[in-house]
Amino acid sequence: MSEGPGLETYADRASPLLAEPAAEQAMPSTREVMLRRTLLFFGIAAISAGCAFLFVRVTLLRPPADPTTERIQQLIDEANRLLAQLDDKKPDS
Repeated sequence: MSEGPGLETYADRASPLLAEPAAEQAMPSTREVMLRRTLLFFGIAAISAGCAFLFVRVTLLRPPADPTTERIQQLIDEANRLLAQLDDKKPDS
């Protein structure tokens, strides 16, 4: 089927002088190359910063308080205090 004259697109009417060769269309401009490099740099920097943040957060994360550990430490402190009292009560010889 043929299309009528009212269905013409801009691409159909474009002058061949305005059309760029295929090789030039495939080559990105210098600005595009710089933009891609910049975005790649910032992407790598963001990923590196995120990894560093997670690494520091995980290494500095303290384990939750354990009531058993606290009780053992209290008993050790009390035993040390009692031993110090016994040493004080010993007669000097």
